[in-house]
Amino acid sequence: QKTPLRRFRRDSRGIVATRRAGEEGMNDDSSPSAALELAKGRCVSLRDRVTRVLPPPKISDSCRRTLLRLVDAELRFLSRLSPSDVSLPFSLNVGYPESIVHILEQPPVTKVSRICKPVVPQPSTSSSPQRPVHVDIVCTFCQRPAWFLVSDRNPKYISWLGSRRNEGGLRARVERVVSAAHSTVSLKPESIVLFFSKGLGETISNQLVDELGATELVGQFLSPKFCAFEDLDRGWVKVVGPVSRAFEIKIGFDGCARGPIVKVAERRNVKYMDNVSSSNEFSQLIYTLKPDSDDISNEELINFDTTALIALVSGISNGGTNRLLKAAEIDVKAQFKGNYEFVMAQVTSELQSPILAELKNVIGGRKGIICQLVLSEFKELVSICGGTREKARADQLLRSLAVVSDSPSARVIGLPTTRKIALKNKVIFGTGDHWHAPTLTANIGFVRAISQTGISLLTIEHRPRALIGELCLCIIRVKYACST
Repeated sequence: QKTPLRRFRRDSRGIVATRRAGEEGMNDDSSPSAALELAKGRCVSLRDRVTRVLPPPKISDSCRRTLLRLVDAELRFLSRLSPSDVSLPFSLNVGYPESIVHILEQPPVTKVSRICKPVVPQPSTSSSPQRPVHVDIVCTFCQRPAWFLVSDRNPKYISWLGSRRNEGGLRARVERVVSAAHSTVSLKPESIVLFFSKGLGETISNQLVDELGATELVGQFLSPKFCAFEDLDRGWVKVVGPVSRAFEIKIGFDGCARGPIVKVAERRNVKYMDNVSSSNEFSQLIYTLKPDSDDISNEELINFDTTALIALVSGISNGGTNRLLKAAEIDVKAQFKGNYEFVMAQVTSELQSPILAELKNVIGGRKGIICQLVLSEFKELVSICGGTREKARADQLLRSLAVVSDSPSARVIGLPTTRKIALKNKVIFGTGDHWHAPTLTANIGFVRAISQTGISLLTIEHRPRALIGELCLCIIRVKYACST
């Protein structure tokens, strides 16, 4: 005798289950006890994914805590139930955070700064104030700021216009979010991505495209792990799964106009550079950078702040650790004064893990850019604090980079200027954001301060390094490399 199964419908996208909204695929022949234990197991498994799989650079600590609260709330609810409280089919809420985590695990999604938080639109001139809108994920998607709206509902129960009993269907919600995206400044996205983990009907899909200008992202996301059953002839049962669908709505963005590229100096062929003042690792790292080009709009870019440039040319990073270790401690302390412990900690860090090899993996194959502010600041610091070899490496490095005008993005420069979010850093990091380039930095304080604002900003953090100059040189503000 065949196992009783639910109804399924076929369309051009395959077999899609017609479950009730929120139903999470428990078999009809499952016992209530088994269904309850399976639901708890899904929560425990999801909690493990949030804790262990999602790396810190991808998701902030506050976002991780938000996800854990969602999962723990569902697990507490399930733990209070007994099998007698469960009636099949069993409806769950865990599919929603599962769908969010599935998005977070995708490689194009980085720098997640907000999860399941309302976004308050900027005040408008209209008489009726706009209400906050719920955004499931604020992140960087394909190196562009983006918002995600996530749905794990059965597509059968997704309405386009809604009914009189609710506030509207999918169209009304998307229009409110798009309006908020246009009005906000610091959190403004370049696109809104709608992700339907259990698929979306063709009628509503066409309406999204025709009425709201959405574009379907075909093959951009893998389908979540979810399965159901199809009743076949001869008593066989086939495991099937819905096809998730994603749509993108572009938001008008003023970041397209690029500033001019300024030449530092005529660039020589790095391959034939004089390496007298450079370590082999430094020369190899410079050689991995893409060469100069008058048009870098289509290049894969990386933005350097001053701390990153200092780390690349520092004597500590380029074989100077032995010179510091062999010097008399009293002489080193006299040179670095209150920064002695700071510098020696970097020496220890370099001996344990050389930084140039680490940075080579980060910047290799990219085109390096710096803004005018970084150029002038770096030149001044090297001229005052740098030794002969550090100055030679600095000149060699600058010949390999493109200098762009100070052109911070509106969302970064619009942040309030505070002690931790200084105007100088808004210009530097904002210029990288304007060019859709991650900023390489040791300025962890600024990165943390930015994350607390909810902005998803592309940054790559590295360990600090200081200029060590000559042993007879009086160092000025050696601690600059990680304090500004």
